Amino acid sequence: MWKMLDAIAQPVYVKTAKHEWIYVNEAGAALVGLSAEAIVGRSEADFLPEQLASLLVQQDRLFFETAQQSDTPLTFQTSHGDQRLIGHRRLFNLENVPSENVASEDVASENGFGRTGAIDRVGAVLVNTLQDVTAIAHAHQENFALYQQLKENRAELDKARDLESTLKRITDRVRDSLDEQQILQTAVDELVEVLNAKAANTALYDLEQGTSTVLHECAAGLAPMRGRVSSLEAYPEVYQLLLAGQYLQFCSIFPNPERGRVSMFAAPVKDDRIVLGDLWLINDKERCLTESEIRLVQQVTNQCGIAIRQARLYQESRSQVRELERVNTLKDDFLSTVSHELRTPVTSMRVALQMMGIALQQDCGIDEEELKEPQIEKGRIARYYSILNEECEREISLINDLLDLQRLDVGNHPMMIQPIDISTWLPSLVNSFRPRAINRQQELMLTINDNLPQLSSDLASIDRIMSELINNACKYTPPGHAILVEVAGKSCLMQISVTNTGVEIAEEERDRIFDKFYRVPSADPWKQGGTGLGLALTQKLISHLEGSITVNSGMNKTTFTVELPLKHSEARTL
Repeated sequence: MWKMLDAIAQPVYVKTAKHEWIYVNEAGAALVGLSAEAIVGRSEADFLPEQLASLLVQQDRLFFETAQQSDTPLTFQTSHGDQRLIGHRRLFNLENVPSENVASEDVASENGFGRTGAIDRVGAVLVNTLQDVTAIAHAHQENFALYQQLKENRAELDKARDLESTLKRITDRVRDSLDEQQILQTAVDELVEVLNAKAANTALYDLEQGTSTVLHECAAGLAPMRGRVSSLEAYPEVYQLLLAGQYLQFCSIFPNPERGRVSMFAAPVKDDRIVLGDLWLINDKERCLTESEIRLVQQVTNQCGIAIRQARLYQESRSQVRELERVNTLKDDFLSTVSHELRTPVTSMRVALQMMGIALQQDCGIDEEELKEPQIEKGRIARYYSILNEECEREISLINDLLDLQRLDVGNHPMMIQPIDISTWLPSLVNSFRPRAINRQQELMLTINDNLPQLSSDLASIDRIMSELINNACKYTPPGHAILVEVAGKSCLMQISVTNTGVEIAEEERDRIFDKFYRVPSADPWKQGGTGLGLALTQKLISHLEGSITVNSGMNKTTFTVELPLKHSEARTL
């Protein structure tokens, strides 16, 4: 039996139930670092470190009592470092071993067994073969370390996802609001909940006054700070960093009388231009924000800065709109008042001019033929009279346009819906402009499609619309070019277009020609002037008739197209 144990290359020892070692092979003795003679007959407590001896005794006792192996490895310190071994234990009863299998006394002495007679009296012994599992243990440690690292990475990833989700939620909430008070309160409440902070508050700066005012806070159980005003110069070591767009995190050296010793984190609330305020987070003195939490707070404060800037721009724009509306109302009231006040004296002037014309014919012999001649060919008195008469009519036209626009703006323009025969009415209107067109060497043409549907609308408004469009065409068409008026039925619409050649309207001017008092620069070859109200009034009248007007210009021509419903809504309800 002993020769068989000697043949094993791994460390092997044999011990009694009293933990007396009665055998150890060379590998086992080398592992312990002693000779076999120094080990045999002694307990492991005599030659092994206390902790290792205690563990070995515990494992062996368990095996003696229950025959159950222990999975706890033994660690021996060797010249090559720590070596881990697992024991494979067996129980033998030496009293039942045949005498021929027991070594002689001399051999036993040579191999460190002691006397053979002693062996005969031992009874049950434990034979433990130690297996080197150092490499396996190292691999297990590496795998465990890798597992721990993966676990930590997973935890960090999960936390990063949570913070990203939190950031998105906060960003959506602050961007949906145009109230800067609500924006700041949302940021404070959300960050306290997400970061489990002890308290938080946010303030806005008045850079002109050099002050910081706390507007919102979340501080359960702490003294309130809302409304507190601080001077930026009183704490330069803090506000200089914040005004420079930097955050800071610190722990108070001396206990605060209201909060005790706490750690604090402050981040600036800024937009793309200036710092608008700050946000503070207060925690216990042992708690500090991690890098990912700091990034979250910075991103939240940046979003708050952008949202506050948008809210302020919105409020400024609303204020400007209200001011413009007020100014526009004052302007309309002024124009309405002035128009009414001017109408009476201008009407009196028109009557006086008519009487003057009669007197000139009777006393000075000036007849209508002379008044129709070009200005350069008229006499002095006739020329002055013509100028007065033309300017008076121009002022009356301006006043009437202003009053009509004012009535259209307030929806008080009178309308009389009636059937209109375009084929009868429009030719007479166009013919009234022919003398003017011929005098300016313009060709005026009218095209009316056959079988036009009947139009029910306000004749006075349509007459005013067409007169203005044809008058504009005559005014801006150069000599030698044409003016074409076309009428066609289209589905449930009546389409009337006025086209004049020899002139174009630049694309950037087309959106402005319907504005009040706007006139296209350098587009009046006849130098007749104007008020810039004609097209504005035309567009208002067409809208009042539930129609639309468009303008197209190019290829050396300009076309205004009017589309009117065949039946006005008032006619449809009758």
